[in-house]
Amino acid sequence: MILVHAMTPARYGVWALFLVVTTFFEMTKSGLLKNAHVLYVSGTAADNPEKTTIASSSLIINTGITILFIAFIYLWGDGLSRWVGGGPELATTLRWFVPGLVVMVFFSHLEAVQQSHLDFKGVFAGYFARQLSFLIVIASLRLTHQPIRLEHLSLYWSGCVFIGTVVIYFYSRRYLLNRFDPTMAWVKKITGYGGYIFTSGIVANLFSNLDQLMTGAVIKSTADVAMYNSASRLNQFIDTPSYAAADVIFPKISKASVEEGENKVLYLYERMVAVLMCFTTPLVIFIIIFAWPITTIIAGNAYQRAALILQLYMVAGFLRPFQNQSANLLNSLGKARLCFIINLISLGVNLIVNWTCLHTIGFYGAATGTVITCLLGTTAWYFVMRRQVGVEMRSIIRYMGEFYGVFYREALAILRRVRGGAGA
Repeated sequence: MILVHAMTPARYGVWALFLVVTTFFEMTKSGLLKNAHVLYVSGTAADNPEKTTIASSSLIINTGITILFIAFIYLWGDGLSRWVGGGPELATTLRWFVPGLVVMVFFSHLEAVQQSHLDFKGVFAGYFARQLSFLIVIASLRLTHQPIRLEHLSLYWSGCVFIGTVVIYFYSRRYLLNRFDPTMAWVKKITGYGGYIFTSGIVANLFSNLDQLMTGAVIKSTADVAMYNSASRLNQFIDTPSYAAADVIFPKISKASVEEGENKVLYLYERMVAVLMCFTTPLVIFIIIFAWPITTIIAGNAYQRAALILQLYMVAGFLRPFQNQSANLLNSLGKARLCFIINLISLGVNLIVNWTCLHTIGFYGAATGTVITCLLGTTAWYFVMRRQVGVEMRSIIRYMGEFYGVFYREALAILRRVRGGAGA
């Protein structure tokens, strides 16, 4: 919010593209490394010396991937910037973030170390310190009326990543044995494990950022990218509960599929989707009705065009819990290959539809294309899930009715207690 009000839409659009590129790199790398690191270390006995071999091999891969990305920035950063419409500013901002990329090697490694020992306090503390310090920096610049230059902003972000790394290091020290003994066997095993999860991560990250990337590539306006970025950030309010629920239900479904059979899996899946849609439905309706004042309050008058984008995103956001939980269900049942194929087809369709809509509609083309793709994707996912586990839409609707009934009765009970207390 501070940056939106402190920068012009064109300059904020460059920052939005910078975040898309760097976040895409980190999330993709995490999909390959962190899952494998956590899986192999957590499944190894506490006194097994192979723990350090696994961690060391993971660090080698982490470093190698980062070096390749830094080389890509210096060799082809200008071309990438021109392709997405970021101009020379985006390439410069990416190069100023190289120190941050180096520090991120250690941050992500320590994060994986923490999670592999089922300790999440350090991860929370590291991210909290990183984000809070950046907030303090940009708030201080705003309050003192200092100019905010994009290349300096990426350098400040690098410093904040360093602060987060120091914090997470203090929480991780007890798990570090200060030995470095990687082996080629473990390097191959870790990279081999990624497979479909790694490629699915690439596809998922491309899919979630395709609207901003294609808007920049086709329209060549960073100001328009800024509109999409601001609407996308507001849209995260809808997506966050679905992703959080995935972390909860993933182990439950994996266990149920082994111990209790497909009927229990189907029951858990349909009820989780129903709960999420019960939550998102009123929120979606509220945001669609009040999209203009919400956008104006959060982003300012310059971003009013983002209101219609936000409304279109809400239509897709209403259906997204079904798609997210379907993908999560297939992964938990060991059908990652099928999940990858569906996601890859969805990405291809989204690319074609968005490209067509951008050239025919213009500014709102990417948002319109996202809605069309989401409707097609939800339909496809429904028939896939019906075939795989026997999902029935009427069951989800019935569960939604039951949950709303519970909410209504609980609300009435609370009102009665409040009135009773006031009368006393």
